[in-house]
Amino acid sequence: MTALEFTNHIGKVSKSLRPFALRLTKDVEDANDLLQDTLLKAFTNRDKYTDGTNLKAWLYTIMKNTFITNYQRMVRKNTFIDTTDNLHYINSIESSTENLAYSSFAQDDINRAVNGLDDTYKTPFMMHFRGFKYHEIAAKLNIPIGTVKNRIHIARKELKDQLKVYAYFNA
Repeated sequence: MTALEFTNHIGKVSKSLRPFALRLTKDVEDANDLLQDTLLKAFTNRDKYTDGTNLKAWLYTIMKNTFITNYQRMVRKNTFIDTTDNLHYINSIESSTENLAYSSFAQDDINRAVNGLDDTYKTPFMMHFRGFKYHEIAAKLNIPIGTVKNRIHIARKELKDQLKVYAYFNA
């Protein structure tokens, strides 16, 4: 395959890589960087690509491996190495603090959203949340399993809509 053909094929496939990059990084800028790194590695290693190989799968593999390598590098960079004599002090509970303000606000909003659900949806949703299986919920509420799944789906969708402000903080 010539360099021009290779470039043309990559151009067609690269559009499908962006959603995968976004799913991995959960950030638009990081996804763009990952996509750029992937394409650069693909062009650099064009000689390792053999004709007949699934180009899309090859690029996905490069992207996944690049993401994992970058993640491991970031974790190593952010690892704190304790050089103190008293190794127990840093890891002790007395030396740590935690700000629970954000989590208490979030928990209040979640409780309010769940309590605001119609009982038709809240009951199966809470049973599923507590660990009941679909067939157990259906038997307990005496409704078809399809109805149970539908009501849990609707409850999740309503909660997702009501709590979408928190999606940006956890992405």
